[in-house]
Amino acid sequence: QVQLVESGGGLVQPGGSLRLSCAASGSIFDIYGMGWYRQAPGKQRELVAFIPSSGNTNYADSVKGRFTISRDNAKNTVYLQMNSLRPEDTAVYYCNALIRGRYEPRPLQYWGQGTQVTVSS
Repeated sequence: QVQLVESGGGLVQPGGSLRLSCAASGSIFDIYGMGWYRQAPGKQRELVAFIPSSGNTNYADSVKGRFTISRDNAKNTVYLQMNSLRPEDTAVYYCNALIRGRYEPRPLQYWGQGTQVTVSS
């Protein structure tokens, strides 16, 4: 069984930084694209950043220049470095990955449990 486990959320003041981590575990054959989404109260879940297995990263316009997504394939982990945080970045952040399990015939989408990020003074 494949799982995504996130860590690194919390409370931070405006202008501060946080680093989110998401580790994939279980019987994994291969990991393709990985990304971070967020959902604020009363709003739809939105894509924050995406990193393919190879190629260019993509960011939401609202976080360009402030957030950086990266991955460590040896650790099956994706990171989101968030700098210059703003109150409007407050949301539950979810990790997402397209993973082919060792015993699965095709890749499937997996989601983490979510981690709360609160930006407030």
